[in-house]
Amino acid sequence: MNPTVPTDAELVEAARAGDRAAFGDLVGRYQERLFNTMLRIAGTREDAADAVQDAFVQAYLKLDAFRGDSQFFTWLYRIAMNQALTRRRRARPMASIDAAKEGAGEEPMDETAAPGEQMLVDERAEQVHTALAELGDQHRKILVLREMEGCSYEAIAEILELPVGTVRSRLFRARLQLRDRLRSMWGEEAPQAG
Repeated sequence: MNPTVPTDAELVEAARAGDRAAFGDLVGRYQERLFNTMLRIAGTREDAADAVQDAFVQAYLKLDAFRGDSQFFTWLYRIAMNQALTRRRRARPMASIDAAKEGAGEEPMDETAAPGEQMLVDERAEQVHTALAELGDQHRKILVLREMEGCSYEAIAEILELPVGTVRSRLFRARLQLRDRLRSMWGEEAPQAG
């Protein structure tokens, strides 16, 4: 790491010593990444933003409780995940998947796709989002962390405070559930879990 860029551990220690700018640096370092993940968990931009903000407030208030056994981001991620899931439970039932998609913004466009192909891609992406939203919290969390965030099994285990074997089995079941939901939408075209 660049010697002039402080590590998370150095920023945490400085924040514990009362340096608010150090905590601000941690917020700047992780806010966007955390928001993008919480958007998939919380379902709406507003709930994701609120969960991230609440997570940073909680992390600041509980900074002395951070033992350093895990990375700061993992600890923060866990706090944000709990905030997002609490908000999601309070908000149920969600108004509609269309509202969630609208709140999340537009899907990335493939510049090389013809208009008809792009429509099919958009439709499939919406169906995947719909199927993902229908999964239970524990399965949706694991799929988002693994497939969308690219977290390792070990990182997911640390974030969710689960044994690695449990992560693997829940991920397997989550993929099967997602595949089954997609098959019901797409027929036998749905991709295999794996």
